[in-house]
This record gives sequence, C-alpha cells and structure tokens, in this order.
Amino acid sequence: MTATLMFDLDGTLIDSLPDIAAAANRMLGDEGKPALPQEIIQKFVGNGLPKLVERVMGHCDIPLDRHSELAKRTLDYYGAASSAQTVVYPGVPEALAQLQQMGCVLGICTNKPEAPARHILDALGLSQFFDTVFGGDTLNTRKPDPAHLHASFDAIPQTGPRLFIGDSEVDAETAQRAKVPFLLFTKGYRKSLIDEIPHMLSYDQAIELPSAVRASLTMLEETA
Repeated sequence: MTATLMFDLDGTLIDSLPDIAAAANRMLGDEGKPALPQEIIQKFVGNGLPKLVERVMGHCDIPLDRHSELAKRTLDYYGAASSAQTVVYPGVPEALAQLQQMGCVLGICTNKPEAPARHILDALGLSQFFDTVFGGDTLNTRKPDPAHLHASFDAIPQTGPRLFIGDSEVDAETAQRAKVPFLLFTKGYRKSLIDEIPHMLSYDQAIELPSAVRASLTMLEETA
C-alpha cells in the first residue's frame, strides 16, 4: 500500500523544544528578562519562529516594534545550536524505513526555517528518508496556509493517495484547508484535547505509524 506522506517536523518526528527554548531564553537574557520555562515556550510553538518570538515578547512585555531585530537574533542563536539538545522520538527511524519499504514517498512540510530543518535532519540521520523539505521560509507563505502543504506535495512525484502527518492544531487546520487526510501524533506539542483536533486517525508512538498509514489507506479505498 503506497502513499505520498508529508510530515511536520517539530513535535512530530523530533523533540526540538529544548533548543528552541534555549535560543529564546538567550534572547531574553540579552534583554535583561528572566528565562521562561520550557512548558511556557511550548505554548508558543507552531506558527514558525517569528511568531514564537512575537508571543514571547508579548508575554514578557517587550515592545513589539523591536520584533524584527529580536526575531533575527533568536534565529541566529537557534541556527548556531539547533541540534544541540534536539532528539528523534523513539522508533521514528524504524517507522520511516518501514514506510519506505511499503513504497511510500516521504517529505517534510514544517514552519521551521528550511536551513535549520535540513541541518537537524542531517545531524540526526533522517535526511535519507525525505525526497523534499519545505521550511517556513521556502515560500512566501507557511502553514496553516494550504499553499505551503500543496507545494511541498507537488515538489515530489505522487505515489498513491496523499496524507499529512503532524502533531498540532496548526497541522490539522492546514490539512483541513488543503483537503488532505490528516494523521495526528498525540505526544507532540498540541495544546487541545485529541478529540478537539480534526484528524482521520491518531497514533501515540512512532512504532504505530506504519499501521496507522495502512489503516488510513484502507479507509480511503473504502470511501472512494
């Protein structure tokens, strides 16, 4: 059973929160502000680094007219150490290899800037699995704009149905607007209850992903 599978990155395949938080907190330290706990910064993840910085600034009462400056500084800090503490979720390489063995074609559609996304995939040994990587700055738009997801799919030859796999409300909205079936990883950075996030199927561990893909394809065949 083959398919073209597009993956979100942060919170879906990797836990990158420690490095994101470190970069944001380093920027805050420059501004004389106390560091924020990771659980606070996690609430700001999902719409790309510039939006995260905007939310951090609002939370810490930093004037938003400095957003461009502080977003660039945070990105510089992040780019210098984007894989220092980031780890792959357990079972992800094995699941991706199994999906490839099934004949699936895989890609990345993330709001993380493309350069650090590619660096992390290289550093963590995941690049080999993906035929394309679309970051939040690859186009002039990003998730939840469906154009971001459509373009990432269109960049690789289609094999079977298209599925999008992610962990968040932003990913679910993107899939819904793009009219692409969505698989939800429940242990990522979502902020809502599972039942509140539109999805076709969900899975709790990467080891379950190939089975979830097979089940989704069967459901699509039955409703075709």
